[in-house]
Amino acid sequence: VESNWAELREVQLQALELPATAMAVAVDVGEADDVHPRDKKSVGQRLALAARARVYGEAIAYSGPIYESMEVEDSAVRLHFTHVGAGLVSKDTEALRCFAIAAEDGPFVWAEARIDGDTVVVWSPDVANPAEVRYAWQDNPGVVNFYNADGLPASPFRTDDRPRRTTVELWPADID
Repeated sequence: VESNWAELREVQLQALELPATAMAVAVDVGEADDVHPRDKKSVGQRLALAARARVYGEAIAYSGPIYESMEVEDSAVRLHFTHVGAGLVSKDTEALRCFAIAAEDGPFVWAEARIDGDTVVVWSPDVANPAEVRYAWQDNPGVVNFYNADGLPASPFRTDDRPRRTTVELWPADID
């Protein structure tokens, strides 16, 4: 289903296009009924990693995987990421959760997903011609387990460009 919280996370992710920015993903420490997580320590530690890397120039992992691109391979989609760090992992060693897949403009269905090197392959027997993938695209996606080996969670994302329900101006037009 569509999600205002997921759309808010997407706009935050898009803000990374601005210079000198970073983001701490908190979807794994959030609350089901509150957009503000109670676990401030984890968020603070992740923001500190970002400051150490982006401000102080330390060569450390400061972000979990961020979606970069995709390619369709028969009845599956292969996803590529930045911030892979020491590799992609399932934090709990279970199958990856919270992935959904759709044919072009079709309904999204829950999908299977597996790590293949530094990529993730996503598929569903219910979608013969996949074209779009979403990850953790919900207000409260539940228990996410897609991380990099540095212990940082992947950012929720979507590969489609369907219209948002909400509109947000990322950067005011009158500011240079």
